Amino acid sequence: MEHTEDTNQTGPIHFHFRPFSKLPEVQLLIFVAFLAMYLVSISGNVSIFLTIWVSRCLHTPMYFFLANLAALETFYSSTIAPLTLASVLAAESTLISLPGCGAQMFFFIFLGSADCILLAVMAYDRFVAICHPLHYSLIMSWRLCVRLALGSLLLGFILAMQLTVLIFQLPFCSSKEISMFYCDVLPVMRLACADTRVHEATLFVVSVIVLTIPFLLITLSYVFIVAAILKIRSAEGRHKAFSTCSSHLIVVLLQYGCTSLIYLCPSSSYSSERGQVVSVVYTFITPLLNPLVYSVRNRELKDALKRAMMKFLLL
Repeated sequence: MEHTEDTNQTGPIHFHFRPFSKLPEVQLLIFVAFLAMYLVSISGNVSIFLTIWVSRCLHTPMYFFLANLAALETFYSSTIAPLTLASVLAAESTLISLPGCGAQMFFFIFLGSADCILLAVMAYDRFVAICHPLHYSLIMSWRLCVRLALGSLLLGFILAMQLTVLIFQLPFCSSKEISMFYCDVLPVMRLACADTRVHEATLFVVSVIVLTIPFLLITLSYVFIVAAILKIRSAEGRHKAFSTCSSHLIVVLLQYGCTSLIYLCPSSSYSSERGQVVSVVYTFITPLLNPLVYSVRNRELKDALKRAMMKFLLL
């Protein structure tokens, strides 16, 4: 009977997620922590987006890209968090269908890829602002800004569509446990009843496009940025230039550092335990830190947020 269940592919296939712990008390504690991080992340990113939207003084390329990043982070968090919270609360009864898993994976890759590419675009914006300040408004025209933002979305969409379709053409034998708290690529591939070497190679190529190339462009931009900042004579000017870049750099290191540990390592060395811990960082902690890092370290945004809050309270 067990053999029949394993080989049966005719019925609807459902997956369930591996719980973080077998102890209900620990699961409840994780649920509270995840819920708190998700709510702070959503409220922070939505606040940044709305503040930039309504504050005319923030209608510049730098804040345009930051608003786009905040919107991406909001949708990215919402792709993972609600189902994760449900599965943490009731692991065995929270099932996800094969199409549902495919949809979650698509949006995770799409929004995550667009996020990483947008961070490279933001580095280019800072490079132009600091290394070519006199030509900044000419180079970073609104037409170019919109094209760069849409380009990051389009590239993320194409990569996500290709990878998701390729993976979900694989045969899956029966309902099984995903060794993760969401439909991540490698854990789902490991449940397939077929050779996945081509799919793993495709994942590596996508990871290089999304992670390695943008990170190299960011690194190159910052080499020129640091060289330009060091040439600034006044200490105040150097401090201002560094402060506008440091927030972006902190976010970049968090995002790329954690995702590279998962997607740029050989699939044979993949560990589900390590994967769960590292994935918590870039699915819950990074979207939470982004609004905190930008709002705390950016005086213009901080002042605009205070003004927006005062207007809201006076209504």
